[in-house]
Parts: sequence; C-alpha cells; structure tokens
Amino acid sequence: MKRKIPCFCDNNFEVEFPEEIDLDANPKYLEEILDGTFMNFSCPSCGKKHKPEFKLMVIWPSQKIRFEVFPELDRGEFYRRKKQPADKGPYPLETIISFPEMAERLAVIKDGYDPTAIEALKYYLYVKAEEQYPDDELDIWYFSAAENNSAVSGEGQDTSIEFHIHGIKENEVAVMKVPYSLYQKTLNDFIKKPKGELFSSLRLRGYLSVKNMMRPEELK
Repeated sequence: MKRKIPCFCDNNFEVEFPEEIDLDANPKYLEEILDGTFMNFSCPSCGKKHKPEFKLMVIWPSQKIRFEVFPELDRGEFYRRKKQPADKGPYPLETIISFPEMAERLAVIKDGYDPTAIEALKYYLYVKAEEQYPDDELDIWYFSAAENNSAVSGEGQDTSIEFHIHGIKENEVAVMKVPYSLYQKTLNDFIKKPKGELFSSLRLRGYLSVKNMMRPEELK
C-alpha cells in the first residue's frame, strides 16, 4: 500500500509499506523490527528521517502468532471500542498498540519469555519507580534476556532480566535488572491463577499490556 508522508520542510513524499508481514517467510522483517530500522523513511528533499506508524498485520506461523498492530494515535479509539471483532484466523488474534510495543513483544517471544509474566514484572517496576519518582512520567520497556541463556530453560537462578526506564532524567535511561527467580515465580503464579486480579487487569480483550492498568478513567 502507498501513503504520503508530510515533512517539516513542506515536502510530501510517497512511501510504500506492507499491510501484512510473515516473519517466517521474510525473516528480515524480524531483524528490522528488532534493530529499529523497520519502516524508516528519509525525506528526498531534506533528508529528515521519519518513522510513521500504519496499521499492520504480523503473522509468525512457527510461533502460532497473529498480531494486529495499531498506531499509537489509535490507542484511544481502541479503548472506546467495546468489543473485539469476530475473527476466524488459524491462531488467536492479539492486539499491539504502537511499533515500539510490537518490537518489545517480538523480542520477548524471541528470547523465550512469557509475555504476561513480563508485563507483570513491568507493573512491579512501575509501582516501585513511581514511589521514588511520583512526579515523573515514566515508561518501562523489556530490553534483554537473562545474562545466561540457560536461565530461560530454568537454570542459572542468579541471572537477571534487564528493563529500561525512561523519564527519570532527560535524555537518560535507567537500567533495572530483575532476578530470573522473580520472573519464574511470576510465571508460576500466572500458570496457577491465570485469572488472578493482576493478570486479568493486564489484558483487555486481545490486548495484553501494563498500559491497560494506566489508562485514564474516561477510557475505562
């Protein structure tokens, strides 16, 4: 599909982007999403880089995954939509809002972690960070797998999972390392009680995100 992108230099230029990508058929897409080069365009007039977000369908058959990815600008519209549209696809249709969330979710899955447990850990980090920085608008993201890959299979309990916290200081990122043992405990809690209060609050229809717990009252 083709769309026009307006640039600050008053030039409008046309780009072509896929409406659906298959990560098994085209592994390059996964690489581009994870390294931040996916859907990057430069204005042919002034050279300014643009990273627009368009609605996108992502399928990953080997992982039995289908994502409908909405632009961040559509977040409010998603929350105001009260029902999940009927879907008859081969795997459950999950919702992702924004390309950064898409990249994070794919990294979590690629590294072998459970997305619900990771979102629960992010909630714990938000609570802890907001106690120390109540006046800051914080953003927390999964960054990397446990330092020892054996941790993903249940070994190396002294290893950690790295998260990055944005918003504490301008142009700086705080690094928080969570013990793998806490991840495993959180995952076990989810397996035992998947409909527990925390885990239920993390999901709204097909959308799994700690941001569901942080949305304003008018969007609840």
